[in-house]
Amino acid sequence: MPELPEVETVCRGLSHLLVGRKLVRVEVRRKNLRIPFPINFAQKLQGRRIDNIYRRAKYIIINLDDGQAVIAHLGMSGRMTTVNPGQPIDTHDHVIFQADDGTEVRFNDPRRFGLMTLSPQDELDSHKLFKDQGPDPLGNAFTPHVLAAALKGRTSAIKTALLDQRIVVGLGNIYVCEALFRAGLSPKRKSGTVNLARTQILVPHIRDVLVEAIKVGGSSLRDHIQPNGELGYFQHNWRVYGREGEMCRNAAAHGGKGTIKRIVQAARSTFYCPACQK
Repeated sequence: MPELPEVETVCRGLSHLLVGRKLVRVEVRRKNLRIPFPINFAQKLQGRRIDNIYRRAKYIIINLDDGQAVIAHLGMSGRMTTVNPGQPIDTHDHVIFQADDGTEVRFNDPRRFGLMTLSPQDELDSHKLFKDQGPDPLGNAFTPHVLAAALKGRTSAIKTALLDQRIVVGLGNIYVCEALFRAGLSPKRKSGTVNLARTQILVPHIRDVLVEAIKVGGSSLRDHIQPNGELGYFQHNWRVYGREGEMCRNAAAHGGKGTIKRIVQAARSTFYCPACQK
């Protein structure tokens, strides 16, 4: 599933293409994805100008000039990409957006776990998708003090806690593994033991991992591509994720010891170095 850097990358690419443009044609090619499309969804978008596109947690928000916002989620396999005029429609092209300059963007989602819906822009804070979410890890509200307070007294593993969108939004499996490695924290450590001294180390590493990933277009595994069709490249910078059985890149610092291990936490693979992370 696309995580924060992948969604941020998509938002930036779409912004470059669509902000300030009017939608002259919107085609919805099925009744639903993960949830049904709003009634008359296409008609409500046609003729509207796109004023802003930005990320909220792992969602794409498209602000329209009538005060409405499109909320989109890429799900497990969704992508939003530009196509050349006249390109044949793929079976999994579920929504087609055409702008007044001829730009065409298609939402393609083979597994159909994505979604698109509408909300008034001034009601997004209370929308059921967002009302219980924690702070954004790249925002000013996400601080070591805030994270330490959220973790206090929790007995769950820190890896599991950081995936809880009520604690911090947008983080997923890859970037939590990478941030914990950089911070030297075991993914098995109880959340309540990650006190202020430790969150003061962890929070900057979370930010750094995300910013670095965004700069190179996120991580491309099976489905993620940028709106212009290019892959992301952060997978080449992974220090632990997907490296089970390989030597830790910090091995020289601890006597040549350290092999990346994989465990399962909350039904997800966790990669870490037992020699580095305590």
